[in-house]
Amino acid sequence: MHGLVNRAIQSFVTNTYGRARWRSVTEAAGLGGIEFEAMLSYEDGLTDAVIDALCADLGVCRNDVLEDLGTYLVSHPEVEALRRLLRFGGESYVDFLHSLDDLPDRARLAVSDLRLPVLELREEGAGRFTLTCGPDLPGFGWVMMGILRAMADDYGALVMLEHDGIRDGDEVIAITLIETAFAKGRDFNLGARAG
Repeated sequence: MHGLVNRAIQSFVTNTYGRARWRSVTEAAGLGGIEFEAMLSYEDGLTDAVIDALCADLGVCRNDVLEDLGTYLVSHPEVEALRRLLRFGGESYVDFLHSLDDLPDRARLAVSDLRLPVLELREEGAGRFTLTCGPDLPGFGWVMMGILRAMADDYGALVMLEHDGIRDGDEVIAITLIETAFAKGRDFNLGARAG
């Protein structure tokens, strides 16, 4: 697993639950308080062990933790770069949805050895969409649920999301766009602010 993924999980845990919980989770996972390096690669089993230990520590299911991770990745100020990458997808939530097919390639432009699952959006009509997430990163569909929910808030859109399980190895998310301008979205400027 790419260290950037593991580092994001570490940031999520420490920023949401505190450093003490991170230490207890990594110790429970048999990793002795590890600090992940963003540009290294780790065995997939380490990532699974940390997620499983976090779920056990919190007493919640894996899907809920992964969805919360996705929300964190878009909404927490410490990971603003991902929000910016996603907002380049367009001016509206619908534009953003249509840009998801290109997300794995855009991520590779930023980090050449980062491999995200293939994403495919299909417009079903009447504000309904289906997003399939390839099988390369099990559980990524739940992370995408959190990202989709947080980005709807970011754009000010009202959506209903449902994880429809796995079909032919791919995770499937049903998206129903109820209203594109439900609330005022967060401000977004193309240029980064000099500080």
